[in-house]
Amino acid sequence: MQKKVKQSEEFHFYNIIFRNIKEDLFKPLFSDKESRPNSPINAMVSALILMHRRTWTYEELFKQIQFHILVRIAMGLDTLDEMPFCPATLFNFQNRLSAHFTKTGENLLEQVFDQLTDQQIKKLKIKTNIQRTDSFQAVSNIRNYSRLQLLVELLIRIYRVLSDDDKKKFKEQFDPYVDKTSGQYIYSLKASDLPREIEKVGRLYHWIESNLKSACKNKDIFKVFDRVFAEHFTFSGKKIEVKSPGQLKSDSVQSLDDPDATYRKKQGKSHKGQSINIVETANPDNPINLLTDIAINPNNKDDSKVIGERIDQLKAKTPDLNEIHFDGAYGSSDNDKKFKKHNINPIQTGVRGPKAEVEIDIEQNSETEYEVSCPHQKVKSSVARKRNKATFDLKKCSTCSERIKCPALMMKKNRALYFTHDDYLKKKRRKNILTIPEERRRLRNNVEATVNEFVCKMRKDKLKVRGFFRTSVFAYSAAVSVNFGRIYRLILENPSGFFHIFLYFIRNVKERTINLLKFSKEQNHVHGYHSLASINESF
Repeated sequence: MQKKVKQSEEFHFYNIIFRNIKEDLFKPLFSDKESRPNSPINAMVSALILMHRRTWTYEELFKQIQFHILVRIAMGLDTLDEMPFCPATLFNFQNRLSAHFTKTGENLLEQVFDQLTDQQIKKLKIKTNIQRTDSFQAVSNIRNYSRLQLLVELLIRIYRVLSDDDKKKFKEQFDPYVDKTSGQYIYSLKASDLPREIEKVGRLYHWIESNLKSACKNKDIFKVFDRVFAEHFTFSGKKIEVKSPGQLKSDSVQSLDDPDATYRKKQGKSHKGQSINIVETANPDNPINLLTDIAINPNNKDDSKVIGERIDQLKAKTPDLNEIHFDGAYGSSDNDKKFKKHNINPIQTGVRGPKAEVEIDIEQNSETEYEVSCPHQKVKSSVARKRNKATFDLKKCSTCSERIKCPALMMKKNRALYFTHDDYLKKKRRKNILTIPEERRRLRNNVEATVNEFVCKMRKDKLKVRGFFRTSVFAYSAAVSVNFGRIYRLILENPSGFFHIFLYFIRNVKERTINLLKFSKEQNHVHGYHSLASINESF
């Protein structure tokens, strides 16, 4: 059994993850007086990682910790008569993490991921000079509300938090909405009734703003009320006006259960929630590639802005980064300038928008002069009032077979192409892929398999959780899990070649394993268990 335990995933999880979580990272969550938390931090962080790795519910997590020997080994437990923490402790720990994030903007789980990844990259000597990136939709586990249903649902929840006296006092105002669910309320309405009903709700919102808000300002629901009221209505003079659907922004409240969720329509599908951007190493010489950066953003944020905000941080974490692969959504002239600053070669594998029917190339000769070439001519540019101008010979253009499709403008004496420095950077970025060897031009494609390692943990493409912070818990836990899984498979495939890398972790583990197995054997004898195999069958 000891031999089998040493080959198990959980045993390696204990060595590679559990034992390397630096608990000092979590000092800000607890008292600065000389003391310690009631439960081990590394056990709670490991539990979150295991839960997302196995897609367990909280109930399943605690059942596994209590009864599954290998899971207990993964969490450093060497007896069967103890639990590292109770459910309330784990929930309170997550609340502390969330409160710290809200107060400081610092996500401590991100620091755990960065710390573990940095250690793993160094131990395995992973080359980080070439990386790739992609993003995916992290759809929140919320109900899809129509506009009126969302407004009515908020009224119902406001009524719930009122005192019994206030419920009686304001029964007349709320009575049309609170005797049924928001879905039942709109079910009986005709489409032609909706504008009038929204106006009616708007007048009630204004009444609530004037009569209830000051008395109930400490209630959390009124923070959401302020947002919804401002997003859907305007107050002009003494009249409430309903904003048109076109005036509603994609970051307006999509659900009262997840105020952080934003709206985005991508490839014909509607998404409500966040997006997760991942970056991983991609050097073909690496035995495995590891995730190096995770970023959670509102899903209405453009990918180019996401990567633009992460470039500095990514370079700081992996200083030798000099080539990054991405699709057409990530390219922008601002990012080109940042990449140039950090000596990173951006490799774009796709083009956003329609492709030019006639390719015109631009090369920079000096700060103000460019050389512009079409399939039949090459000319030097001049500086126009706001842009650069390339002038082509009209006689040569008149015999060109592609003159009808040419983007150059027809003038009296010539054809002219106006462009900016950003246009030059865009064309340069698109050509970068031709400057690298053929075998590296498809490196970005494999990042989609990594995306699937996250998405497969989302039932029907939806997260089990809601809210920005809980999405980040999923993202960083899953990222640690993905990296660990790759390392574990590498060890299984080549134990003699890579197991020695983690040997120093294992020297003190044998005694703990023997103790646990001895205790298990004694308990089997005392309680009449047939064998430990029956316990392991469920795994």
